[in-house]
Amino acid sequence: MSRTVRIIRTGPQALVQDLGRPGNAHLGVPPSGAVDPRSLKLANRLVGNPETAAGLELLLGGLAVEANASCTIAVTGPAVAVRVNGRLADSHHPVHLRAGDTLEIGTPGTGLRTYLALSGGVDAPEELGSRSTDLLSGIGPDPLRDNDVLELGPPNPATGADVVPPHEAPPALVIPIRLGPRDDWFENAETQLRQGSWTVSDRSNRVGTRLGGTKLNRRDGEIPSEGMITGSVQVPPDGQPVVFLNDHPTTGGYPVIGVVDPDHLRFLGQARPGTEVRFRPVDWASGSLT
Repeated sequence: MSRTVRIIRTGPQALVQDLGRPGNAHLGVPPSGAVDPRSLKLANRLVGNPETAAGLELLLGGLAVEANASCTIAVTGPAVAVRVNGRLADSHHPVHLRAGDTLEIGTPGTGLRTYLALSGGVDAPEELGSRSTDLLSGIGPDPLRDNDVLELGPPNPATGADVVPPHEAPPALVIPIRLGPRDDWFENAETQLRQGSWTVSDRSNRVGTRLGGTKLNRRDGEIPSEGMITGSVQVPPDGQPVVFLNDHPTTGGYPVIGVVDPDHLRFLGQARPGTEVRFRPVDWASGSLT
């Protein structure tokens, strides 16, 4: 008998995500995957899954599902209310569901994205080695809808972790950034980045975190389209930077003033509109701020 869960309510957005499909830029395919991979890995650990298993990425929570078979679940990311059959349960802790149980996930008090892991993982078809939904190219499972039924893989007999701490999304971020490759398009690029301040725009999504605030002064004109990597900070003619996230285009024609330290991208992926952002240029060779 197959193990499934039925989506009762998706909330604002619910996507199947694993750790993505890196290495396909030559095909024009972004890496995709969980914007906050640390939280997805922790959720998988809690239910005894491999860290690479597919789970659900939930924008501002709001998901409700019915278990059609026995399974263990865990919810990670920012602290959030979790209820089973209306009774409060713990996030960041393994929770057992019986067949017929209903799981509801509230809205986190901070941050944007919570992650739901289910024992056995979401058994969606793989495309280019990943089960991740890519909103830009349309590869992978469609965004979830009410009444969708998800197949689960066989549970791992290994015991998961007992508990992990919730992620705290701070109201202000200081983001390390390495200058280049087009910092020569900006007068005193390092000084502009260090002295500027921005807030996260409500137009941000999985393609990129859009920032509004200090205008970065750059040369007029555009460059020939060139390859882009996750974490690239593009600056369009209006001078307002965009930090590329997991579903970013693989090429672009705006100059890239710098690249964000990969370990800090998850903080930008969790940043709500209005979050304050400052950049701190980093000398990667020494690991110190410039």
